[in-house]
Amino acid sequence: MRIARFSIDGNVAFGAVEGDKPDELVLDIIKGIPFTDFELSGTKVPLSKVRLLPPVLPNKVVAFGRNYAEHARELGNEVPDAPFAFFKPSTSVIGSGDAIQYPAFSEEVHHEAELAVVIGRLCREVPRERVKDVIFGYTCANDVTARDVQKREKQWARAKGFDTSCPLGPWVETGLDLETAGDLTVQLTVNGQQRQLGRTSEMIHSIEDLIVNITEAMTLLPGDVILTGTPAGVGPLVVGDEVAVTIEGIGTLTNKVVKRG
Repeated sequence: MRIARFSIDGNVAFGAVEGDKPDELVLDIIKGIPFTDFELSGTKVPLSKVRLLPPVLPNKVVAFGRNYAEHARELGNEVPDAPFAFFKPSTSVIGSGDAIQYPAFSEEVHHEAELAVVIGRLCREVPRERVKDVIFGYTCANDVTARDVQKREKQWARAKGFDTSCPLGPWVETGLDLETAGDLTVQLTVNGQQRQLGRTSEMIHSIEDLIVNITEAMTLLPGDVILTGTPAGVGPLVVGDEVAVTIEGIGTLTNKVVKRG
């Protein structure tokens, strides 16, 4: 099931996305929230009539860096032996169709297409065999990065955490199992031209590895998001660019870059 979060006429709701053709998609409004047992209301609205919001509002976004060997090498970094985590704040999250605001303190902002894992239940110290039980679903992400700031500052808080630096969407796909999620095509285009192309099977540390690693240290809450790393091909964005992340079996996350005003 594809679950979207949206606004219409000033109201915010979740809905199940139905249909296959992009111009015929509709939302069946969910009663309540999708992290518990829920019912579909039967009230349907065309997707074209709503504004898509970030599919979840995470308490925290835990991101893992250098999880694709070729990406680590393209930036001149060593491939880490263990998962390498950092945070993006909830204020960095935007949805599909929202604008990425180019920060005034950077002159080199890069795109990074990523598979995002959405957590479905409170969990900590998750054993490998239980990882599948704590996953709600998967969505597309763009770990937008101020690369010049990242290079000169030892901490990545500003480079990775500025407002609008974490586009998520367009919805959460709940129908993928771990095996399938572990071998999906990840693609990114800028103004229609392909910049990144990889597969999640190229990750150094698997989805299970990442969730086991981070829950050894902290509790994850429903709606928290895990970013699993980006394949090679990262590169610059400029004001006016339209950047799109497409992940097989999930959908396409599209954002335009604007000047921060």
